[in-house]
Amino acid sequence: MDITFSTDPKLSLLLPFIYFAWQDDVLTKTEFDALSNFINTQEWLTKAEKTFLKSKINFDVPPSRLELFHWKEKIDSTLKSTTNINNLTELGFLIANAERPTFTEDEINKTGPVFAQLEAGLGLMGSEVIAGFRKTTTTLTHSQNTVESFNVQKMTALLDGSQAEIINKVKALIGSEAFKLDIPTDVTEYREKVLHWCQILADNDLSSYAYPVAQGGKNDIEGYFAIMETLSYHDLSLVIKFGVQFGLWGMSILSLGTEKHYKKYLKDVGTLALPGCFAMTETHHGSNVKGIHTTATYNHKDRTFTINTPEKYDRKEYIGNAANHGEMATVFAKLIIDGKDYGVNAFITPIRNKDKSAYHGVVIEDCGHKMGLNGVDNGIITFKNVIIPYENMLDRFASVSESGEFQSPIPSDNRRFFTMLGTLVGGRIGIPRSALAAAKTGLATTIKYSDKRRQFGPEGGQEVPILNYRMHQLRLMPYLANSYALTFALQHLTKRFVNRKEEEMQEIEALAAGLKAYSTWNARNTLQECREACGGKGYLSENRIDNLKNDTEIYTTFEGDNTVLMQLTAKNRLSEYRKQFSGMSVSTIFNYVVGQAKTVVAEKNPFATRNVDETHLKDAAFHLNAFQYREREIVSSGARRFKKLVDDGLDAFDAANIMHPHMLQIADSYLDRAVLEQFQIKIQETEDEPLKEVLTRLYNLFALNKIEQHKAWYLEQGYMEGVKTKAIRKLVSQLCWEIRQDAVPLADAFNIPESCLGVIATTKIAQA
Repeated sequence: MDITFSTDPKLSLLLPFIYFAWQDDVLTKTEFDALSNFINTQEWLTKAEKTFLKSKINFDVPPSRLELFHWKEKIDSTLKSTTNINNLTELGFLIANAERPTFTEDEINKTGPVFAQLEAGLGLMGSEVIAGFRKTTTTLTHSQNTVESFNVQKMTALLDGSQAEIINKVKALIGSEAFKLDIPTDVTEYREKVLHWCQILADNDLSSYAYPVAQGGKNDIEGYFAIMETLSYHDLSLVIKFGVQFGLWGMSILSLGTEKHYKKYLKDVGTLALPGCFAMTETHHGSNVKGIHTTATYNHKDRTFTINTPEKYDRKEYIGNAANHGEMATVFAKLIIDGKDYGVNAFITPIRNKDKSAYHGVVIEDCGHKMGLNGVDNGIITFKNVIIPYENMLDRFASVSESGEFQSPIPSDNRRFFTMLGTLVGGRIGIPRSALAAAKTGLATTIKYSDKRRQFGPEGGQEVPILNYRMHQLRLMPYLANSYALTFALQHLTKRFVNRKEEEMQEIEALAAGLKAYSTWNARNTLQECREACGGKGYLSENRIDNLKNDTEIYTTFEGDNTVLMQLTAKNRLSEYRKQFSGMSVSTIFNYVVGQAKTVVAEKNPFATRNVDETHLKDAAFHLNAFQYREREIVSSGARRFKKLVDDGLDAFDAANIMHPHMLQIADSYLDRAVLEQFQIKIQETEDEPLKEVLTRLYNLFALNKIEQHKAWYLEQGYMEGVKTKAIRKLVSQLCWEIRQDAVPLADAFNIPESCLGVIATTKIAQA
């Protein structure tokens, strides 16, 4: 028969001591030493009994919450039976003798003083501990505990979806010894380590996922994004290096080149035999790709191109892989034929020889130490009349004919330019997914720590896990809801991109641009809250929040500055708004407007604007209507405002400048609605009831927290009255309280390798 406290009642004498040591979820060295030494010296214990007791003070295998609960039940039951208990020793004897006589009066008198020494070794004031035991369940704040109301593995499967197999493969790799997160402080050493990690990924067939099968790939762009997101639980310098080499560099060849380029380059790119760069950004032109100054002049006599940097600040800057490792680059330059500018095109250009010396006519500088991502070798490239062969023009959308004339299957310069950039929208899918993984890592670390960290409590009572405090919940739970919401929204975006039709591309590009901003701003805010919520522990590098914060800071500006991207998204929404009416007859427009007006009148009736019924506030139809109303009103008022500015004689450029703040509101309202819809769809698709229940709580928090954030706008519009926004604020707090019990399992469902979490999330001992 296995030894337990129930099968061997005399061992229950030690149960109050062991429970006391573990009740704050941390077994200190002092507590361990006192208990271990005591157990070793007790001759009345058999070897097997000593082994069992020592298993209950094992740092690496702490008692489960269920086990602690059962121990506490025994303690509470005994305390209720008598008020005359002065110390843990007396409590232990009563528990041991509760079911049947185990210790005689003589044994108690003989053994009692020995246990009194144990109490002294633990530094206990027996009466205070007993008083604390009696008070632990007297407050509502103490009553909250972590439970698993759903199956964590099933939630992980839901989050991973069809990509579970490749996600698990990547997690196994980044959790291995080869990927141990001992980041060098020396930048040169760090860059080489990241390059080595990339090589391991290439050797494990994880680099060419998006490439054609003929070039060593799997023709699986969705798998590529899953790999990139999963790598983001690890070191973000690795993610960006991986993304530059196999994404930007390789995918620019795949998206902008043709079969001859695939055969010549892609296999070597995928194996890392040919390190390369993506050279678009220029020092003084930033996000204005159309305004870059680098030139590619066609020389018909020898059918070559000359790549040149006209002025100093027309140089390519912030180029990943350039400072140390890159040998070639996709260079974006204006094509010049016989003195005429044919717009931006892309050219494969050598920048280094195999011995790593700079290629003839190429000057490379190191961008130097950065705020973050110092494992990525960002560089500055200047071209001084570098001659490349005719075949190096990536000619999917434009080329130079045998007779030296410009030709393209897309006659419109503007359409050709945006079609070319549209094929590269993948970067604006990879970055928000990477940002989301970084936010999840910070959240998982912070939530798991907050569940263990205790501070303050009622007078004379035990300290309380900080995750039980309402303000702590309000700080973290909305970001946990955001993480789930963005998971579903970004998976939807990815699938739309993978299965895209040409007529959908403008909307997909706008959604990608907007979600890139939405997700990276969310990551920035999440990680800042996590840093503060962990107190001083959040400032220690071992807990990773510093690196996550610093490395994701640039996410808000690369692959497009967030503010600029939000304007791009808003322009698309205004265009769609105009299209909505352009094909309608006067009567159709009239009927549409009347229909919308009736809907608004119904939603703005006094009952609706003041309805505080919880069923109504948690109604998905109410949420969707509120989000749609905000989006519709902001877009229509923006269109009217822009038209009035122009009609009043203002130049369209100046009118657009005045409209910029309004444009951000247009994009934000559109994205809120788009994310909400995907969360609703995911819940509708979920059949497992416990999963559905906890996802619905998260969904309600996401929806109501967004409405609460925009309550001033809704109040201004008369869509809600103060009594309703107050009720929403209270319900947001209540939902945070309810989600707290599931917070740790919800974070566990991310299934982040333990080695990638901060030490405070995984430690089982706090040194005394």
